[in-house]
Amino acid sequence: MNAIKKSTIIKNLLLFTMTISLFYACSSDENTNNEDDDTPVATNYDITPILSKFEGTGLTYSVSGNTVTFTTKDLPNHKSPYWDTSNPLYEAYNGTNPDWRQNPGSIGEQNITFRIPLNPEEAETKEATPMGAIGISRNGVVFFNQYAAGGAPLTGEINSFDQYLGHPANTQYHYHIKPKFLTDTYGEDAFLGLLSDGFPVYGSSENGTTITNADLDDFHGHVGPTSDFPNGIYHYHITSEDPYLNGNGFYGTAGTVTR
Repeated sequence: MNAIKKSTIIKNLLLFTMTISLFYACSSDENTNNEDDDTPVATNYDITPILSKFEGTGLTYSVSGNTVTFTTKDLPNHKSPYWDTSNPLYEAYNGTNPDWRQNPGSIGEQNITFRIPLNPEEAETKEATPMGAIGISRNGVVFFNQYAAGGAPLTGEINSFDQYLGHPANTQYHYHIKPKFLTDTYGEDAFLGLLSDGFPVYGSSENGTTITNADLDDFHGHVGPTSDFPNGIYHYHITSEDPYLNGNGFYGTAGTVTR
């Protein structure tokens, strides 16, 4: 074999090798970024930065290993017609709902404990949120899911929400939708609390833009940077439309709630 033929063969082999390598590299990228791939993405989320924002009457928290434990008396730090009239926080309804009517409940002290992952991760199998408490707001009031009693829509029950958009079930005060006292205090884009899977809840604004349901996934959240997590984290948003706070279930694996 002469030198010219040998050189040509070597060049062709190198070109073939480079083509194969490029093909596999592209295939690998497509696999990694395939939006139809439901495999949970490995993350190193750590919600420690927001724990100091929790403060309220009868609210405490402690960290042990990968778990943060919140204990709350579930007492709102704002006015409401659901307080006893002798309480300094009692205030007659002065909201904007012309169809408002007070339900027969009242605000009473609870003893509720949440054990929540400190390093939340996407769950392989997503679980539906239960009736009752599904998370805790930064002032210690619990979040309920998007349903009224019996799994009914909130359509009628919403008319019993006080001026700060909460109400009691018997004596357990809670928020189903935007906690207006918190957004009035901290802003529409503020951190508002955690769901039981450890992922944070934010208001209805992000980067100066109003968030709608169309911007969120089936669980009412998305991945992106926030003021507390500039490197990005999965987080929920409260919007002005059903399902308001959470969609078809928890994005992560929920901890436990006891009372």
